[in-house]
Amino acid sequence: MDNYQQNLDKAKAGDIHAFQSLFINFQDQLKSYLFRLLASRADAEDIAHDTFIRAFDKLASFRGDASLKTWVFQIATNLAHNTLQKRKRWTPDVSQQAKDIVLSNPLLVSRLEQTAQTSPFGKYEIKEHIDTCFTCIGKNLPIENQMALLLKDVYDFSVKEIMQILHKSEGQVKYFLQKARTSMTDIFDHRCALVNQEGICHQCSELNGWFNPKQNLQEAKMKIRFVREAEQHDKQKLFDMRTQLIKALDPLRSDGNELQSTLLDCNRMAMGEMAVE
Repeated sequence: MDNYQQNLDKAKAGDIHAFQSLFINFQDQLKSYLFRLLASRADAEDIAHDTFIRAFDKLASFRGDASLKTWVFQIATNLAHNTLQKRKRWTPDVSQQAKDIVLSNPLLVSRLEQTAQTSPFGKYEIKEHIDTCFTCIGKNLPIENQMALLLKDVYDFSVKEIMQILHKSEGQVKYFLQKARTSMTDIFDHRCALVNQEGICHQCSELNGWFNPKQNLQEAKMKIRFVREAEQHDKQKLFDMRTQLIKALDPLRSDGNELQSTLLDCNRMAMGEMAVE
């Protein structure tokens, strides 16, 4: 009997430490997924904790029809869905709304500046801002579309696994994915001034000048492969390149994760999910 099965048997018999040894194999991915859905570190931590407790309590019902990881993501997704249903969908101009709130609030300006200047995780990199943009734009989508997109394009679940996680048919999952990719591509194309001169969001440029005043913006942009190659590819290819960049980043562990969390808090204020400080 392999170590996985031994730990699973022990966990089913009530050994929480054995379950922890299994859960830890995908715990970071789970928290990252929840953070991208909820745009809140605290909410992601809370739901990850609740998922662990519920999964352990229900483990006797786990039959192995799906992988343990898929089964646990199903529980977490249900909990996240319940939370997201109580909130309104974000709008494409959320970052602009958040910018207006920040610029009119000296306390928020001070918080951002202090994080950038003193936190070991307050570094600003354009690639991390693109990751945050991906999260914000994803929250423009219907909940199931956002979940399907993240599960497939960022966390590499198969369509069959997503069917199990979302309790949907194959046709529904494929529809969610098609609609999500089309919407994400369209919103990015119309708002991202980083790769499209007609885009109307200049936040990357403005934040780079604010947090990295000595860094040459063009040099920073050229570090990102899809920016260098933007003129050589169509919109779908650029979206695919973005998802590759997103996959390579853990939004909760990156060098700028605290600053990015603070920026997302500002967006949550703009959407009425948090009180303005």
